[in-house]
Amino acid sequence: MELLQEPVDILIPAALENQITDSNAPLVKPKIIAECANGPCTFEADGILDKNGVFIIPDILCNAGGVTVSYLEWVQNRMGYYWEADKVQQDLERIMVSAFQDVYDTSQKFNVNMRIAAFIIAIERVTKASEMRGLYA
Repeated sequence: MELLQEPVDILIPAALENQITDSNAPLVKPKIIAECANGPCTFEADGILDKNGVFIIPDILCNAGGVTVSYLEWVQNRMGYYWEADKVQQDLERIMVSAFQDVYDTSQKFNVNMRIAAFIIAIERVTKASEMRGLYA
């Protein structure tokens, strides 16, 4: 865990969950954490890091690229299209940049961290979809 305590600008936990816990979070001091792993920070660590001013790009946003490309592949196969890698890359970038901007804007609007902002957006989207379909559709 000493590696997590190195003085870096950006820390990218990308393999295991629960890498940053309440016991080591006070010693983890990057400017930004980009959560490429699923759940690399425990709930308690998240609070400590937030209090210490670490900007966290949450896992549900940061590591969504793979599932986004899977969706693009599904669309491509479903519609019988063949897209060049450049088009997929452009679509991925457009979607991910837009998602980041939406989460960031929501975090600023409600004065919350990026994880809470991502949850707000998710809840709003589920609510909107439920309203559009009707409760028992």
